[in-house]
Amino acid sequence: MKNLLLKNATIVNEGETFKGSIVVSGEYIDQIIRQSDYKTGELYECFIQQIATQMEVLDVSGKYILPGVIDTHVHFREPGDGWKGNIESESRAAVLGGVTSFMDMPNNTPPALTLSLLEDKFASAEISSYANYSFYLGASNSNIQEIKSMRCKDICGVKLFMGASTGNLMVDDDRAVEDVFKSSPTLIAVHCEDNQEILSNLKKAEARYGADIPPQMHSMIRSRAACLKSSQKAVLLAQKYKARLHILHVSTKEEVLLLAGLKNPAIWKRRDKDRKAMITGEACASYLWFCSEDYVKYGNLIKCNPSIKSAEDMMCLRKALKNGVLQTIGSDHAPHLVSEKLRPYLESPSGIPLVQYSLQMMLTMARYGEFTLADVADKMSHSPASCYALEKRGFIRSGYFADIVVVDIENQVNNSLPRSMCRWSPFSERNIIYHRNDNKDEQLSSFPVSVVHTIVNGCLVVKDGMITGNRRSRRLKFDR
Repeated sequence: MKNLLLKNATIVNEGETFKGSIVVSGEYIDQIIRQSDYKTGELYECFIQQIATQMEVLDVSGKYILPGVIDTHVHFREPGDGWKGNIESESRAAVLGGVTSFMDMPNNTPPALTLSLLEDKFASAEISSYANYSFYLGASNSNIQEIKSMRCKDICGVKLFMGASTGNLMVDDDRAVEDVFKSSPTLIAVHCEDNQEILSNLKKAEARYGADIPPQMHSMIRSRAACLKSSQKAVLLAQKYKARLHILHVSTKEEVLLLAGLKNPAIWKRRDKDRKAMITGEACASYLWFCSEDYVKYGNLIKCNPSIKSAEDMMCLRKALKNGVLQTIGSDHAPHLVSEKLRPYLESPSGIPLVQYSLQMMLTMARYGEFTLADVADKMSHSPASCYALEKRGFIRSGYFADIVVVDIENQVNNSLPRSMCRWSPFSERNIIYHRNDNKDEQLSSFPVSVVHTIVNGCLVVKDGMITGNRRSRRLKFDR
């Protein structure tokens, strides 16, 4: 097998942006060649031409290289909902969007509440996935022994629903919730919404509208108060039991303020008797891009849990991501058939299929100055790897797995066909609305950026925006 040379890119990694090339050997990054290390551009070109004769060459001049996206929050619907998506179809959409690793949630049919069922998902992914993979073990009112038996190096974390969502895995026994925080040997990823608050709000909406609740009411039904009450409870429990808590899809300015007041230790190890709680937060691309004004245009197509909140919340989340109050970006990819989404509010399921578009969304925001490319690499690759203690992934470093995405941030291209099995996205139609920080809306015919190539463990799985048919995915391992 020949080494692969990615030639003449602009490389974005660990806060730096520099011209150079990358040599991939097998599954790993072998060399990072900086143009600035050579006295002249001619000497650099001479060296590149010399080594290129011994390798397969991919000329990426004018393009940008970032570490592959690590999406720690997806719902790929396998097993149980094969008409909406499966590991093969959704991982295909993922790599087309520059995602090289994913972590999938347990609200399946049957739900992944035992280590045996979890291993069934791993076995399926080994055969069918285009991207590297891991799966959360779901928490329930009665499976604490399964959680205690987890192998921390082999599983990304425990998923705890402290509020009802798709699949209804809500843990509503306070003792069971405390047991998870007390006993989980690894990261606890929590969906924070207070169910009693939601049910009370829903009752009021039904009294006012009957069965014809407008989609705009979603942010009132699944309210900011419901999110904050649950997040506050999760934080208190994490502090009480010195747990490792990661609050998923933060959606309100109040939760941002809650997280901003916390101080984390440098590292967290369950076996350390003198450890302190570590509490981090996730932003999702949907809450950074959309706001409650968009329910008028998109209706139930952007119905998700927690709900998309106000423009003020959206701007606050962007700022919190930029300044480090929120550490990671997930897609919360959740495919449903468009026919299901177009049903009346009470019958329309929550979830948006975004795994193919989250990187393009973030790169577009970078084009508008909301973030730098280094911010995008940090929040979509470096920080997820650090938060989850991934082994040798998330950074462009010699000796690390060659998980790489090549993007074009200069050329506007037509929207690529949604490759999720559900075959739609909010961006399938023309005139994408982008909310700028200066309170002006921009209408885009398509994203002004594109994913060109995706490399997973040194294997070119997407070339020129097309699936190659090659795969080399691996089960993710964790340094815990």
